[in-house]
Amino acid sequence: MKPQGKIMKLFAAVAVFVAVCAGAQQGKSKADVTGKYEGTAKNAAGELITVALDLTEKDGAISGTISSSHGDFPITGGSHQGKQVTLQFDAQGTSGTITLEASEDKLVGTWSAGDDGGPVEVKKVMAQQGGGKEKP
Repeated sequence: MKPQGKIMKLFAAVAVFVAVCAGAQQGKSKADVTGKYEGTAKNAAGELITVALDLTEKDGAISGTISSSHGDFPITGGSHQGKQVTLQFDAQGTSGTITLEASEDKLVGTWSAGDDGGPVEVKKVMAQQGGGKEKP
């Protein structure tokens, strides 16, 4: 093989390597939403509802639970693409959806279930050190 052919193959291999690395970095640029979030939501009647989301993200799919002053609800499906986070949940037989935008340590958006819905805003909370539930 001529030296020019070897150089062309080397350049092609380097170009493929750079493209793969760039794609891997691009996939890592969005922050994983795994963690615990606490905040509030409002329903159609304007009632303030305390909310805690316990989320686990794996390969863009989200699972977990929603705990609120109206009960605990399993997340039945969820996705994370770019800044958009979508959660589907079961509200005691009624399907619900939460559509959020991720920014730094907050998730802000809206929720709906049946004829009810409203705004929701939660902030990521730090895990307690030592795993204890006691307060100082």
